This record gives sequence, C-alpha cells and structure tokens, in this order.
Amino acid sequence: QVRLVESGGGLVQPGGSLRLSCAASGSILSINPMDWYRQAPGKQRELVAGITNGGSTNYADSVKGRFTISRDIAKNTLYLQMNSLNPEDTAVYYCHCFRFGVHYWGKGTLITVSS
Repeated sequence: QVRLVESGGGLVQPGGSLRLSCAASGSILSINPMDWYRQAPGKQRELVAGITNGGSTNYADSVKGRFTISRDIAKNTLYLQMNSLNPEDTAVYYCHCFRFGVHYWGKGTLITVSS
C-alpha cells in the first residue's frame, strides 16, 4: 500500500511560481517511477511530468522549460517546481505512482492561476 499526500496548491497570479510537494509513504521514490498529473475543469487528466527511479525526467510539451520535477529520497518527497504559470495551468494536480499493477493517487491539490 502506497499513500501519497500533495501540498502546496493555491492561488497565484499569471507569471508567478509555486512548488508542489508529495509526501510518499515508505521508501519508494528510489525504487519506483513517480509522476505528476493534472486535471483542468472539463478536461481529462493529463501527465505533466515524470521521474524514473534512476532520476531521468520527462515533461509534457506544454510545461517544458517552466516546470521541474525532482525528489528528495531521504525525505520520501516528490516536488514540482512551477514557474511562469499561466491561466491554462489551472487544475487539480495529482501525485501518482504505478506499483505492482496498482495505480496510486493522492487526493490532489488545486492550483488556480488568475489575476
């Protein structure tokens, strides 16, 4: 069983920055790929960024150059640094991992980008 708890959401102005955190139960960050997804109102959930157990990263084209995924293995915490935010980034952001055939999701944290 994996428990994921996101934090760091809120209201931010266009052009601003936020950092999301995802606290994971157990020491899975070093042995399991982890992802950030988001779901905007009326849209499907989409992959934003991922990091492999080896530390390689990948990003959706819409966030490349603006978002950075990282992890602190000692703290069992996954991060998403988001810069140059725009209204299209407004969504609920979810931490996710897929382990032994099971998808694990956090409850999500809402990011609203608005002036």
